[in-house]
Amino acid sequence: MRPLLHIGDVMFSKKKTAERALPRHIAIIMDGNGRWAKKRKMPRSAGHIAGAKTFKDIARYCNKIGLEYLTVYAFSTENWKRPKEEVEGIMNLLRDYLRDAENFKDENIRVRFIGNLEPLADDIKALIEKNEKGSENATGLNLNIAINYGGRDEITNAVKTIVESGMDAKDITEDTISQNLYTKGMPDPDFIIRPSGEYRLSNYLIWQSAYAEYWFSDVLWPDFTSRHLEKAIEEYNNRNRRFGGV
Repeated sequence: MRPLLHIGDVMFSKKKTAERALPRHIAIIMDGNGRWAKKRKMPRSAGHIAGAKTFKDIARYCNKIGLEYLTVYAFSTENWKRPKEEVEGIMNLLRDYLRDAENFKDENIRVRFIGNLEPLADDIKALIEKNEKGSENATGLNLNIAINYGGRDEITNAVKTIVESGMDAKDITEDTISQNLYTKGMPDPDFIIRPSGEYRLSNYLIWQSAYAEYWFSDVLWPDFTSRHLEKAIEEYNNRNRRFGGV
């Protein structure tokens, strides 16, 4: 019998693992926490707690299988419109994650935060700085957490930065814009995953996703597992990426 490799709750052969092509950069829209809680007659906060656990599980799994970049949409520029109690709950979950991250340094994951961090509470910004500094030498998964992130806001800020630099308009290229985004120095996402049954980007990585592949699922984020991720990657491997060519 061919030896099997167990990672998380997925079991697949070493031969299949060796032949499988991983995307270099996967981006995930972590959606459906509120609906997950509503289906169970629980407060929305319970959905966010469950979703936070799923995020940790998926990030660790991506690190184990050798993914290079994972970017997750945790809180958008539009999410401030939600009830104050819900926003505070999400921010407290972020605090818990940042404090707990100290216990996972051995996992060799580099953590970075993208988005407009200025409106965040001072203690959260201090914890973010501490986590980014503490993991900057990690050589495993590059984990990007999008907080107070909006694609249009990101592009607007990039344009402002370029204008303020005094660069001549004729010298501005696509690379100029890319190098002034929050994701500068990173490869664009190859693959964007959105669970929860929605079929839109919701202002997420709209510049970077120009040639990304998409995978949608009705599974709500708290129920998303490594099995769903493997199914998505399998479909990615069956696609023909032509980038405008033949």
